[in-house]
Amino acid sequence: MPSGRPVAAVTDVSFDLRPGECLALVGESGCGKSVLASALLGLLPGNARTRGAALIDTGEGLLDLLTAGEATLARAVRGRRAGLIPQSPAAHLTPVRTVRSHLEETVRALRGTPRRELRAAAESAAARAAFPADHLDRHPHQLSGGLAQRAATALALVADAPLLIADEPTTGLDRDLVDRTVGELRRHADEGRGLLVITHDLAAAERVADRVAVMYAGRVVELTTADAFFGRPGPRHPYAAGLLDALPERAFTPIPGLPPELDALPEGCAFAPRCDRATERCATLPALADGVACHHAREAADA
Repeated sequence: MPSGRPVAAVTDVSFDLRPGECLALVGESGCGKSVLASALLGLLPGNARTRGAALIDTGEGLLDLLTAGEATLARAVRGRRAGLIPQSPAAHLTPVRTVRSHLEETVRALRGTPRRELRAAAESAAARAAFPADHLDRHPHQLSGGLAQRAATALALVADAPLLIADEPTTGLDRDLVDRTVGELRRHADEGRGLLVITHDLAAAERVADRVAVMYAGRVVELTTADAFFGRPGPRHPYAAGLLDALPERAFTPIPGLPPELDALPEGCAFAPRCDRATERCATLPALADGVACHHAREAADA
C-alpha cells in the first residue's frame, strides 16, 4: 500500500442468494471478487476492516458473518453452513498430510462418519470431484494444479453446505473436467442450496449461473439474470459488454487500457478512462439503479 491510505477493496456490494440459486460474480483480476469471498468467511488479513452485514441462515436464525467471532465461524459456519473452494487450493492444504488424510478428517468432523467407514467415505468424496483414487496418498506438493483444485473441490463438497462459495473452481482443469465440475456445482444448487461462483470463465458461468454480478474496481456495476446477460438483451454496462466481446467465440476484442489501482480510484466512474461512452457526467460516481451503475447504460430494449 504505497500511499499509506486504507484501500477500499470492496465497496457498496449488495445482493441476496436464495436456496437453489447460483450467482456468478465475474470481472477482471484485482476487482475485489476474492476479497469479498474471504470477508464472508472471516478469512481476511488481520489489518482488514469490514462494515455492513452479511446474513446467513444457520438453521436457528440469522447470523451476521461480518461480526461473528472466529470461534463461531470455525465451529458453526465454515464447512457446515458455508463451504469454500479456494482460489489457491494448494495453499489451503496442510503440506505434511496426504489428500486421504484431509478427506478422512473432514468427513469425520462434518458428517460424524465412524472411523471404520472413513476410508470408503473419503474415496467416495474424492470420486465426486473426479480426484483419482491412486493419488489419494500423495501430499499437496506432489499434486499438479488441476489435482489440487479437485482435492479442494472434494473437501468443499463433503458436507453439502447450504452455501457453497467456489472461487475460480475450474482453474487448471481440462475441458472435460471443467464440464464435470460445472455439472457438480449446478447439481449442488439444483438440490436446493445456494451457490456463489467467482470466475473468469464466462463459458462456465453461462452454464451454471441463474444471475450474474459484474464487478469492477471493488463495486458491482451490473446485476442481472444470466439469460439477459448472455442472451438478449445482453449487458447494459459497457464494461460488462466488453467482457463478453473479448471472448473468442464473440467479437474477440479486448477491453482497452487497464483497471485502476484500488488505492487510486477516481471520484467518479472508475471505468470512464477505458470507456468510449464517457462524458463529463462520468466525473460523478453512478449508483447501482435498476441493476446497472452507469450514466450511459444501454436501455434494456436497445441492448
